[in-house]
Amino acid sequence: MSATRAADAADFRGPLDISRAATVVLDGRDTVVGWSPAATALLGYSPREAAGRPLSAFLAPLPDGGTFPAASDRPGAPASSGPPARPGPGPPPTGHEIRLARHRDGHELLVVTALCPLAGAGDGGGDGGAGDGGAPGRVLVAAELGELRQWESRLALLQGLATQSPVGLAIYDTDLRLTWSNTAYEREIGKPLAEYLGMRADELYSGGRFVTPGYPSTLDAVMHHVIDTGEPILDLHFQGIPPSDPGTEHLWSCSYYRLEDAHGHVFGVCEDAFDISDRQRAQQRLALLVEVGRRIGTVLDVVTTAEEIAEVTVPEFAAAVRVDIARVTVMSGELPATGSPAAMDLLRVGEHSVDPAAADAAEPLHPGAPGSPADRYPPVAYPPGSPQDRSLASGGLVLDDNVLVVPLRVGGSVLGLVTFVRSPRPRVSGRPLAHGPATTFDNGEVALADELAARAAVCIDNARRFTRERSASLALQRQLLPHHVPPQSAVDIAYRYLPSDDVTGVGGDWFDVIPLSGTRVGLVVGDVVGHGLQAAATMGRLRTSVRAFAQLDMAPDELLTRLDDLVGQPLEERPGPRDGPPSDAYDELTTGATCLYAVYDPVSRRCVMARAGHLPPAVVHPDGQVTFPDLPAGPPLGLGGLPFESMEIELPVGSLLALFTDGLVEARDHDIDQGLDALGRVLGTPAASLDELCDRAVSALVPDATTADDTALLLARTRQLDESQVAEWELPAEAVTVGRARELATGRLAAWGLEELSFATELVVSELVTNAVRYGGGPLRLRLIRDRTLLCEVADTGHTSPHLRHSAEDDEGGRGLFIVAQLVQRWGTRYTPAGKTIWTEQAFPPAEFG
Repeated sequence: MSATRAADAADFRGPLDISRAATVVLDGRDTVVGWSPAATALLGYSPREAAGRPLSAFLAPLPDGGTFPAASDRPGAPASSGPPARPGPGPPPTGHEIRLARHRDGHELLVVTALCPLAGAGDGGGDGGAGDGGAPGRVLVAAELGELRQWESRLALLQGLATQSPVGLAIYDTDLRLTWSNTAYEREIGKPLAEYLGMRADELYSGGRFVTPGYPSTLDAVMHHVIDTGEPILDLHFQGIPPSDPGTEHLWSCSYYRLEDAHGHVFGVCEDAFDISDRQRAQQRLALLVEVGRRIGTVLDVVTTAEEIAEVTVPEFAAAVRVDIARVTVMSGELPATGSPAAMDLLRVGEHSVDPAAADAAEPLHPGAPGSPADRYPPVAYPPGSPQDRSLASGGLVLDDNVLVVPLRVGGSVLGLVTFVRSPRPRVSGRPLAHGPATTFDNGEVALADELAARAAVCIDNARRFTRERSASLALQRQLLPHHVPPQSAVDIAYRYLPSDDVTGVGGDWFDVIPLSGTRVGLVVGDVVGHGLQAAATMGRLRTSVRAFAQLDMAPDELLTRLDDLVGQPLEERPGPRDGPPSDAYDELTTGATCLYAVYDPVSRRCVMARAGHLPPAVVHPDGQVTFPDLPAGPPLGLGGLPFESMEIELPVGSLLALFTDGLVEARDHDIDQGLDALGRVLGTPAASLDELCDRAVSALVPDATTADDTALLLARTRQLDESQVAEWELPAEAVTVGRARELATGRLAAWGLEELSFATELVVSELVTNAVRYGGGPLRLRLIRDRTLLCEVADTGHTSPHLRHSAEDDEGGRGLFIVAQLVQRWGTRYTPAGKTIWTEQAFPPAEFG
């Protein structure tokens, strides 16, 4: 039977109540003279069958030993032929006797009996009523033992609810006046039942309210609803101040159900209430921990994390919170030095308060001065003996009245302090309001604060580590990429770089603009496999190698060949430790790297380029036509096996070269061809400046400024040197050519107004032409270029390069090139298919330079 059906069929009479028990009327000789319907139901005999038979035919005393029916003490349970469930029925109830009954169908059952003599029975006979054999003498009532045991259990349950249960129980009549309560309810009220009997519920808990959404807030409304509708209301949360604890707000879980008598007449409502204040506080602490985990550490920033600590704990945990972090941790991401509290230089980086009076309780001794450089994060210092000073000295938390100071500990270091402050509750009409946290911290709250600080310290330490590593990464990136491109006479430059790793801000793509001899310029873009710091370091090695090879004036195909040899170098020939596995991170990142190298000459307007597995550049002609040259595709670096080929094109003045990596044109939602078409459309649209065109290209192809791959874009608009800036002569390889060359050079310098450079230029031209005549072959070419410096070039058909050396005192030659090196800023050798070119650069006189 279910609990609901049992309640509907509940019979409040006891099992031995004569109105429901099996009743047998006996005469003086224990012969049955009366038999109730309940006796028929219990034993199966009809009144006619039972009448006149002795009682012993139906009931027998319990045997001294042996077995007993296993199921006879469970009402309605069938008899069992198996072994008994227990050795005996236990002691009989007081004033009763347990007997063994025999049912009409033959099975046995245990029953409890009680005898009651009838008044006047057997008074006239001295032999115990023998002469009145047919007259009623006693009444015997019987019930199954199990049914009686259940009845006694119910009585014990009611007694326990009334005296021992921790759940407060109260009964209110239809006027909502209290008519009964149990012992737990008395403890809540703090008075005996007689002193508050008849009081209304709202009088006992004035000011209390229900806080469960969707239900009335007052006791009267809830109880009237239950009485009127008969619908029980379960687990309503009631918040109020009990009379027994007037200074503390409690929370109860309350349930209400209507009370009716056996005839369905409503006579009141029952309330059961259980104090769940401790459980609520535990849930609030757990919820606060969950909220801390959700809201603290959302970004890897020390200051933001500190501010989040203050915001998430006010006002749920404290009225005011201050977070002080060591200066070195905030500014540079370093761990503070361990030492005395005075050595800890703290900055106030987080503060939140709902009560200015509470905030004053933990005011530092020396706040930062307004308007000072540290005004944003003012320095703070605490006086000796203050809770903060004691916490720094001990490294542990300190509780001082309503101030709790918890250090932010990570390992053996203290990153700072968190100060929690609580204020006295406001008072209304002389009574303190109990809403919000208490005025002091209990042991559970101290442990919670320690846990909050521990979690916050981990978040701050993560942010500190990120700050330090990001600073190092950005410093590395600034060193590896050109953060300033000097003005070039050959091209106008604009560039953009977007790393895919937005955490460290570094990546493996790179670009470079390299000034070369003869006013030429080298343009480079490259892509290293992978992202992050390791890819950036590998990119730095490759970029440095490209610059070194470019300074040797190598042709693009030769440069890529040298770079491929360097990348494909065997492990044992590389610098560094050789005890790592062959497929280390260097192999993974360098093998498969791509590169595009182009050299543009503003004198001839010729551009020579070669690529190693990289995308070809985009060429935008002055009329807006966009093409992608069919540049031979060499293999990626490190793979080897195939040669690299150069391609030379002539560019009209004002043409645009766009060098880029695949991160700009390739994405998950489209392939490279679609990206190239989109880039061509953007580049073909006129723009006010190259910077604007860069921004437009990045916005169109990388809309969210985030990409799955690093992105580099280098735009170069070509120029041409004016004919008046270049003078070139072809001379025979004869001895008289040296004098002729000097005359031509000094004459051109005079026309340019550079007479001050004539003496040095004569010496340079004389030495270079003399070496060409003596060691090279004709015809010779002499070229002067007036650009940002004065360039002098002598070309011959020889392939041997002069070397700078110190001549001995008895040497007849070898001093000329040494003298040239002292007169010029730079000099070098450039090899061509037809021979070599020796070039020098001289700075203009100060007036000309200005």
